Amino acid sequence: MTTTAPRPFGRALCAMITPFTAGGALDPDAARAHAAHLVAEGCDGIVLSGTTGESPTTTDAEKSALLRAVRAEVGDGVPLLTGVGSPDTAHTLRLARQAEEAGADGLLVVSPYYSRPPQAAVEAHFLRVADFTGLPLMLYDIPGRTGTRIEPETLLRLAEHPRVVAVKDCAYDMLGSTKVLTRTSLAYYSGCEELNLPLYAVGGAGYVSTVANVAPRHMRAPLDAFDAGRTEEAARLNRNTAHLTELMMASGLPGAVTAKALLAAGPVREPLQPAGRGAADGLRAAYEELLALG
Repeated sequence: MTTTAPRPFGRALCAMITPFTAGGALDPDAARAHAAHLVAEGCDGIVLSGTTGESPTTTDAEKSALLRAVRAEVGDGVPLLTGVGSPDTAHTLRLARQAEEAGADGLLVVSPYYSRPPQAAVEAHFLRVADFTGLPLMLYDIPGRTGTRIEPETLLRLAEHPRVVAVKDCAYDMLGSTKVLTRTSLAYYSGCEELNLPLYAVGGAGYVSTVANVAPRHMRAPLDAFDAGRTEEAARLNRNTAHLTELMMASGLPGAVTAKALLAAGPVREPLQPAGRGAADGLRAAYEELLALG
């Protein structure tokens, strides 16, 4: 039952945290160790400098240093994407060039946020990036954070560009996603863990997961079972991750905070604040519950 969806970056991708030292500086050694662990535990690829990677509060130089450190650790066989999101098209282009020079395999490009541009401007922004770089693009549709949807009709037009190859889908619109899947060859990656298996079942490519920072094998297992034709097992394994997913992604705390609470990967940068004791204890209990389920 293996799906025939295009998978330009693999199936199981982790939206990796950015480790910091106790003093708040970038910790390249910890990043290298965490990336190696993720690959060893079943991640096909890694997305750096996304929201989970605290990209709003890391500098351009830190983003480049992080990418170079992880590339040196995992080698050329593991797809590495890096976030180049910005509300400023010119800044996005600079980040794209920097990522290309630092060894990225692809770019995660979010729609311009806060200014809420109309669809024609959103489309023009993505085309500017696609024309500017030689790297493939994964467009990031997350209107809950950006304030602007990448509408299905816009995606249909953008799919005609040879370097627009994938979507990280956080729009919570299965009908819209299915429409684009039906009419294009775009690879759809779930960005919402609770939809990983449903989107995969209708032709998605896989996922980009924050929860995979702490449970990479458990996030991958439902897709492995589905590909093997064990659909009931896939559903059960997907349900097993629901409690941890809820606490990490829907408890009111950002994924960077909850992942770091479980990983002890250094502080988060302000304006984020660390998880409180009660939240951290709940996360740990849910994680241990998942481990006990196998």
